[in-house]
Amino acid sequence: MADESLGRLVEHLQERCLERGLTVCTAESCTGGLIAKLITDVPGSSGYFVGGVVSYADAVKESLLGVDPEQLAAHGAVSAQVARAMAVGATQRTGASVGLAVTGVAGPGGGTASKPVGLTYVAVADAAGVEVRRFIWTGDRASNRDATARAALTLALDRLSGAPEAFEPA
Repeated sequence: MADESLGRLVEHLQERCLERGLTVCTAESCTGGLIAKLITDVPGSSGYFVGGVVSYADAVKESLLGVDPEQLAAHGAVSAQVARAMAVGATQRTGASVGLAVTGVAGPGGGTASKPVGLTYVAVADAAGVEVRRFIWTGDRASNRDATARAALTLALDRLSGAPEAFEPA
């Protein structure tokens, strides 16, 4: 059932992007390409999806997405600052209208006291700016990844709908 609802979110994203002539890119860490997969599972995705980067390693975040190594050192890969930089870097480097970025600790390992398993940051960059949301999921690895994908797609749809809360500073 989770895939079905994720699929519907992607269909809505596709409709809105195609209606408005917008393109989308992804920059994914903890989801490992899941968002790009979900997007490309829907026929017609080539009409708006330009591609994505799976940037698990900090070096890839730096080299392919332009994340400042000082930001990584100061805040860590799982941070609002890095999620923002990933979204902005992805849109700048691909030329897409909208960039979705996710970084987090999917689990079951890798968590710390300050960054527990389930901590995730989702960012969307577009012409109106960048919004970042913070989540702490409590499921297993698969459900945390699904929840992160759902959050990223929902945030993108919120911003594209023009909802006032979508344009508050992150």
